[in-house]
Amino acid sequence: MTDRYLEPHQARKRNPTTYEDLLGDAIERAFGAGIHDLPGLVQSLNDSGLASPSGKPWTEEVYRQEIAILSEQP
Repeated sequence: MTDRYLEPHQARKRNPTTYEDLLGDAIERAFGAGIHDLPGLVQSLNDSGLASPSGKPWTEEVYRQEIAILSEQP
């Protein structure tokens, strides 16, 4: 029997946007720097220079809303 595994892009219906790539990169850099809490992640996003969708500084609420929106997209 063949082991089943998740192909990371199997459910993707489109390529990520430039914004999504940049956000993912910024989150990965934060995790790579040892940041694993939401306040630290939000601060790291603000320090990275990547603007939130509204152009305002990232907050925990803005981050939660944006990730919820992105996770619902096809």
